[in-house]
Amino acid sequence: MSEEPEEPNNSGEQQPAAGPRRSPVKRRILAAGILVTLVATGGLITGYLLVDIPDPNSAATAQNNVYLYSDGTQFARDGDVNRQNVRLDDIPEPTRHAVLAAEDRDFYHQPAIDVTAMIRAGWNMLQGEGKQSGSTITQQYVKNYYLDQEQTLTRKAKELFIALKLDNRVSKDEILTGYLNTSYFGRNSYGIQAAAQAYYDKHASDLTTAEGAYLAALLNSPNLYDVAAHPENRKRAVARWKYVLNGMVKEGWLKPRERDAMAFPEPRDPQRPSALAGQRGYLVEAVNTHLTERGILDEQELARGGLRITTTIDRAKQDALVKAVEKELLSKLGDEREEDSYVRAGASSIEPRTGEVLAMYGGIDYIQQYVNNATRRDYQAGSTFKPIVYASAVHHRAKTRGGELIGPNTTYDGASGRTVIGAGGPTKWAPHNQDNVSYGSIPVTTAMNKSVNAVFAQMGADVGPERIKKTAVALGLSPDTPNMAESNASISLGTATPSTLDMAQAYATLANHGERVDHTLVKKITRNGESIPVPEPETGQAVSRQAADSTTAVLREVVKTGTGSRAKALGRPAAGKTGTAEENEAAWFAGYTPDLATVVAVMGQDPETGGHKSLYGAAGMPRLNGSDFPTLIWTAYTTEALRGTPVKNFELKPGKNRLPKASPSPSGSTDPSGDPDAPGEEPTPVDGSEEAPDTSATGPGREDAENTGGGGDDRDDRDGGDYGDDGANGERAPEKTGKTGKTEKDREKDREKNRGKKAGDDEKQQGKPAKPSGGTADGKNPGEAPSPAPEAKASPEGSPETSAAPRP
Repeated sequence: MSEEPEEPNNSGEQQPAAGPRRSPVKRRILAAGILVTLVATGGLITGYLLVDIPDPNSAATAQNNVYLYSDGTQFARDGDVNRQNVRLDDIPEPTRHAVLAAEDRDFYHQPAIDVTAMIRAGWNMLQGEGKQSGSTITQQYVKNYYLDQEQTLTRKAKELFIALKLDNRVSKDEILTGYLNTSYFGRNSYGIQAAAQAYYDKHASDLTTAEGAYLAALLNSPNLYDVAAHPENRKRAVARWKYVLNGMVKEGWLKPRERDAMAFPEPRDPQRPSALAGQRGYLVEAVNTHLTERGILDEQELARGGLRITTTIDRAKQDALVKAVEKELLSKLGDEREEDSYVRAGASSIEPRTGEVLAMYGGIDYIQQYVNNATRRDYQAGSTFKPIVYASAVHHRAKTRGGELIGPNTTYDGASGRTVIGAGGPTKWAPHNQDNVSYGSIPVTTAMNKSVNAVFAQMGADVGPERIKKTAVALGLSPDTPNMAESNASISLGTATPSTLDMAQAYATLANHGERVDHTLVKKITRNGESIPVPEPETGQAVSRQAADSTTAVLREVVKTGTGSRAKALGRPAAGKTGTAEENEAAWFAGYTPDLATVVAVMGQDPETGGHKSLYGAAGMPRLNGSDFPTLIWTAYTTEALRGTPVKNFELKPGKNRLPKASPSPSGSTDPSGDPDAPGEEPTPVDGSEEAPDTSATGPGREDAENTGGGGDDRDDRDGGDYGDDGANGERAPEKTGKTGKTEKDREKDREKNRGKKAGDDEKQQGKPAKPSGGTADGKNPGEAPSPAPEAKASPEGSPETSAAPRP
């Protein structure tokens, strides 16, 4: 192709051909890029030359951590570090492959550093996203053996240079040997040899492929995946174990048929150091878990030791909680009844205003019963979940199917076995009340007092399961609470399995007028005199104040006249709710005063297998309800914990959701009990003040409910079967209130006739122990009825002389 001649210039001379030109801006950018590259390269070279491979860090001689009460007095030191080195040849090849499959599959084929992962980690830390990882095995070994666990850019830079030098000086086998001998596997065990002994009581050379894969899985999170210490995490641990095995198959290190034939290798129970006996071990474990889950410290840094950790645990309140459990529960158990060996207790106590955990009961002894009953998440919350349903209803301004805004005086049909009506019409779910007792048209307050399943099943459908879940998480339950995410309408009856600590957080939020202050177990941390930052608890309005205060007002009635009436012995304003799990496997009481929220649970567990057991017959009682030992423990503890402190009133502002001046008693009369409020207790506000809807809550995403989320989604959830009583099981108040098999017209006649009865007739029913209903998985389960204390003497009318007061 020929070119056109250049146009002559004014002088008649030919212009030279024009070449491509770079703009000044582009030239400056290019120059800056070259300069940055040269500086970075120079920095890398300088860093490589200046940073030497240091001596091993102090983790090789790690110190104990010291744990202190809030007043600075010591309550525990953790156990000694277990570290034993072995040669690579002493570690079975499948175990080595399992570690590579879990942590670094390209270890033998890639450089010592993963630049992409390090850049990503550094960038994320600069963006304030917390500690980051993504290191190769070489980098992890450098961090474990030569550096500390601090997640900073400076430490990352040192890690990079040391890893590069180490990779050039020693073989891959030597690095892998060092990594396997220095990595932390949990249970105070450093290295594969110590881990093999801690988990399987054998030498590392004797590990099976399945056992090696489990130990490899632990490297990712030793505390989380220890299924013996944390059975609630079993599903996640097994999933991680399978991930390791699948990685071995993918890399050609394991045949698919061998993987398919493997069963999960159960580790032995942890061997607890005697220094952590009693409650000390439970508290140490809870504190350590709190620190790692909040990202304050990781497990390697905790294992390194040398920390002085000042907790929020109040020494006097901790002692009071232990004594309350011992007096009100453990002293009633004996060796002659097999059922008594199943009994476990857990409790957590939080100050609502600060979120500080003031006391915790994990079990009779950390060495004897190593699972922390205060933090475990494997027992149904039962009817203690119903206040969350109600709070969600008020917060979201949910309406009944008839279009009425839900509040304390909203009436529902309390007929046992009543079909739940969903958004699309009748569902296949018709839960029964405790003992199949039917109630007529009753207000929500009475339904909460008696814990009527039929009412709260329908309310849950009216509000919508997703809104209820959001409210639960906003109040303080973990979004990972087992059986919550997958629950549909049945969530209203307490099928989720939060811990006592989770529920204490939720009830503390209600006590704090809907403002959640995230619970904390740690006040201060130091190492060698230098402070380690502890972030302030996060706060936020979980539900509107109207919703929280209306819930508190309703729960105060439960203590005054309902299933929680034994808590009246506290002698100061209190609100609370009882609960019982399916098959009577657990009984709860969750309650609070304005300045203390405490949740107590009594659980049934097989001492040999660890499986859940029914509490029928425990302590010589036909059925163990939330109104029994849990309420008595709560009352005894709260009485002592608040002794000498001013009596505080609930400053409630329920807005339109206020109770009537005389709310119906469980017997249907207008006078709750004839008893005055406890000393210093103010009546529920009835001043007629009506606040505008509070839209300040940010937690669950408030919106007006138009009955779009309920019931219909859960149509086949129970396949038409009955679902338990009181949440799984519905509690009932002491008095007889209804009969089965009657029409609404018949029940109305009965109510008119019963209104003239005296309180003595009501009391007859209170002392009559309910018979176990032979609960099954399809939902015909026992409910919640106050039972007489084991040693209570029956009066001629049949009611216990101990009444609602705790036993002396």
